[in-house]
Amino acid sequence: MRIVAVLAVSATLTAPTQFLHSRQAPDGGFAEAGGQSGPALTAWAAVGLVAAGGDPGASLDYLRAHEQEVTSPVTRTLVAFAEAALGDPDFAAALPLAPTQANTIAWTILARRQAGLAVPKQLVASLLGRQAKNGGWGWGKGVAPDSNDTAAAVEALRAVSVSGKAIRRALAYMGTLHRPDGGYALGSIRASDAQSTAWAIQAYLAAGKPAPKGALAYLGRMRQADGSYRFSQRYGVTPVWVTAQVLPAVAKKPFPLRPVRG
Repeated sequence: MRIVAVLAVSATLTAPTQFLHSRQAPDGGFAEAGGQSGPALTAWAAVGLVAAGGDPGASLDYLRAHEQEVTSPVTRTLVAFAEAALGDPDFAAALPLAPTQANTIAWTILARRQAGLAVPKQLVASLLGRQAKNGGWGWGKGVAPDSNDTAAAVEALRAVSVSGKAIRRALAYMGTLHRPDGGYALGSIRASDAQSTAWAIQAYLAAGKPAPKGALAYLGRMRQADGSYRFSQRYGVTPVWVTAQVLPAVAKKPFPLRPVRG
């Protein structure tokens, strides 16, 4: 009877991909309810859909049309990564190869690997050089490490076959952010949230480790009937962004999303 009940509940849940589709505008962009489409959110939604095997619709057309609107270096790398995941490597190939912020370095590596492009050794060395004493990475110089940027750095380094001490130290740092409810926090004084938990899962998978105990179950508890994921038990903000970032982790697919050449 319990199995039947679980199946009945599952049947009433909308698929997360359907939720994302409901937030896609006719021009291919994605927006939160009541908001306007933007390149960053569209990139995340497209990546989430690709990871989950969903249809990204006209998101590539939207991203190509809005490339020049993106002035933030890290957002440009995210858009380049998304376009490469959607089959177009051109924007990734045009990214500058001397970024200064740790998050931009990590995403430049990920975008180039997603596009099947080689990564200059100086980019890898630069990212390794920004690892903090506690094993984590912050988004920029002098910024405290956090789970999200650390996970992105781990995925970037593993994408170029880095292993050993740097990865072990990063996972040890991530372990300090694992909470009793199974989720992961952004930082040392924060509670669990779905996005940080998703990032942690991807980091461990990228490192060849199983998903941390309780992490997938935590994400399961954050899933809503409409297919979206809550940010946390307390907050239900930005469901498109949260859902888009959770999908790759639920699909157990670290970045880059598919085998790359080179």
